[in-house]
Amino acid sequence: MTSKPASDRAARRSPSPAWLVVALACAGQFLVVLDVSVVNVALPSMRAELGMSASGLQWVVNAYAIAFAGFMLLGGRAGDLYGRKRMFLVGLTLFTLASLAGGLARDDWQLLLARAAQGLGAAVLAPSTLTIVTAAVPEGAARARAIATWTAVGAGGGAAGGLVGGVLVDLLDWRWVLLINVPVGAVVLAGALTLLSESRAGDGRRLDLPGALLVTAGLATLAYGISRTEAEGWTAPAALLPLAAGLALVGLFLAVEARTAAPLMPLGLLRLRSVSSANVAMFLCGSSMFSMWFFMTLYAQNVLHYSPLEAGLALVPSSLAVVLGSKVAPRLMRAAGARTVAALGALVAAAGFGWQSTMSADGAYVTQIMLPGVLMMLGAGLTATPLASLATSGAAPGEAGLVSGLVNTSRTMGGSLGLAVLSTLAAARTDGRDTPQALTEGYALAFRTGTGVLLVGAALMLLWLPRHTAPAVSGAPASAQHPAGRTDSGVSTR
Repeated sequence: MTSKPASDRAARRSPSPAWLVVALACAGQFLVVLDVSVVNVALPSMRAELGMSASGLQWVVNAYAIAFAGFMLLGGRAGDLYGRKRMFLVGLTLFTLASLAGGLARDDWQLLLARAAQGLGAAVLAPSTLTIVTAAVPEGAARARAIATWTAVGAGGGAAGGLVGGVLVDLLDWRWVLLINVPVGAVVLAGALTLLSESRAGDGRRLDLPGALLVTAGLATLAYGISRTEAEGWTAPAALLPLAAGLALVGLFLAVEARTAAPLMPLGLLRLRSVSSANVAMFLCGSSMFSMWFFMTLYAQNVLHYSPLEAGLALVPSSLAVVLGSKVAPRLMRAAGARTVAALGALVAAAGFGWQSTMSADGAYVTQIMLPGVLMMLGAGLTATPLASLATSGAAPGEAGLVSGLVNTSRTMGGSLGLAVLSTLAAARTDGRDTPQALTEGYALAFRTGTGVLLVGAALMLLWLPRHTAPAVSGAPASAQHPAGRTDSGVSTR
């Protein structure tokens, strides 16, 4: 009896169980979100072993965040054009190999290069995860449950970062906050090769690679220039040249986006008041809120002498608060409106930042870490949802995912530049002194500056954000549109 051709057998093969596909996609999303925060508790150990400067330490976080933000929208578009499974595999492979390189790094530049490669891999991987989930589960209650699982896993990855990092650094070594991704990534990669099916939604448009390269290079150069001001001063050529080059690259990016047929960031969308105001507000809020974990971890370990595990445990209430704020925000929006809730969230976060700026070198946990941290992250959770809702409310159905992606990209870009500014201010105030009192003064200045930025952001929201969300297009509210149109990182999956 003649056997059937292999292609016939493959065509007749039963599809993989939906729960396995969802689990693989969620595992990929968990790795991406976890690596935003897992390195924070390892920063003091990294600095001690690799001899990094106080201002240079920010690049362990920023190298990942800038690459992730700069290539996020490009990664989503690549998945549409070339296949979600293919981009999932490419992104996960790059992410895993970069994690291995970072864990084996012997010099600071090797670690930073690996972190940037991780961010690029995450930007390719993340957009495919939600699309894979929605393609595996039929529309209806089952898909809603699958999306809820994906969302919870993403939130859990961010919340677990400090605790996971603390356990790994305390029990093993700082290198394991990166090396742990290697066996997990290998298992997920093997499962994805076997179980995932290919899908794409390309329409023939080209990728805007020049736009992604320009915006990423511009942000990185600006952040580098800002960090140089601490050692050289604002008027020194060593600071002015990269600052000018960064601004020129960002300007060139805008010029390219205005001319290209398939722009990474369609500038016409920014003419919508809801889109432009929400993006500016998210940029300002991100510039303060993103830095909270960085400075809180350094304060706990360098000043209060917590172990990495103790520092991770200390920030668990803050991690839970951001999840709580995100859950409560939709209910408050129905009662008070999105603009009011967004401004309220910024004010709550500002109260936490202001409280934290009163820190002392011998502060108590409850009053110097837990309570102000809860306020900061509760405010962050309350702010993000209404801003995303306002931004997407005025967009056409085909643009809702892209607009939501722009909001989240603005938050990450703002966070990267904000961290560069705040860490430079803290290092300048410390002035090379490593005493607990000097370090506390530097961290306190960063939190005071963050307080001012958040107050400006709250005022801007009240004055500029639309009072109400625009009527939803095609009868679907914006809040219903964007969960299926973006990842937690805000990348368009349409």
